Amino acid sequence: MRVRIIFNLKNKGSYVPFHHQYLLAQLIKGIILKGKNPQYKDFSFYNFSGLKGQTKISRNGLHFYSSKVTLVFSCADQEFVNYFLKNLFELTQIEIGNLSLQPDSVELEQKPVLVEAMKYICISPIVLLTPNFYDDQGKKFINPETDQFSDLLYETTMNRMEQSGMFTAEQLTSFFKFQFVPDKDYLFKIKDTQKKFARIYPLYDQDVKYEIRGYTLPFTLYAAPEVQQFLFTHGMGLYAHKGFGMLDIANSDPSQRTTAYSFE
Repeated sequence: MRVRIIFNLKNKGSYVPFHHQYLLAQLIKGIILKGKNPQYKDFSFYNFSGLKGQTKISRNGLHFYSSKVTLVFSCADQEFVNYFLKNLFELTQIEIGNLSLQPDSVELEQKPVLVEAMKYICISPIVLLTPNFYDDQGKKFINPETDQFSDLLYETTMNRMEQSGMFTAEQLTSFFKFQFVPDKDYLFKIKDTQKKFARIYPLYDQDVKYEIRGYTLPFTLYAAPEVQQFLFTHGMGLYAHKGFGMLDIANSDPSQRTTAYSFE
């Protein structure tokens, strides 16, 4: 399930860094630990977007000028979602970067019908490689049009699906069909500006800062509907629980896909 958490922005014009997933990851982890439920201490099968609202860009980052700011949060475990929201809404004010936010309400996104061929856009960057502290492995560029790119995503996806405990060994074996196909028109338009869809981002893990390469581009994925659903809910690639790899369906109208959500 995917929910949209809506905040009141108390200081219009304030800003966050362009890529602020690490700030959100720290906040979310803190809220999870705040609830003091040992069951969720190391839980990581969730995904989230960056903050959304009316923004303007400066060299400091993204300045927000809307009265409301939205965060998309996604997880298949409804009990965990309710636990997280309950602890979040116990806070009267939170700070993210320079933003002063007040939790306001929650909307539930309708569950889409996912088939074997789906066109997606990236709400947050997809990460393929695990970084090392002592080299630049995590920053290596891999062409999205190559089999290597698709194969790495497949391996990551199958590993995460196995770790989730949601699928049997027989099911995992049956999910052999998997092909990532980037939008060729999009790549052609920006072929001379590669960095626009493949940038270097900060990642904090165990209090250590790493640098990783993330890819943000439209694509079509050919895979079983169960695989599509897992990725739509849990994110694609590595470090989904740190805000990477969130997807949305291309050419959809997000404003038509929500209802009020109660987590009491």
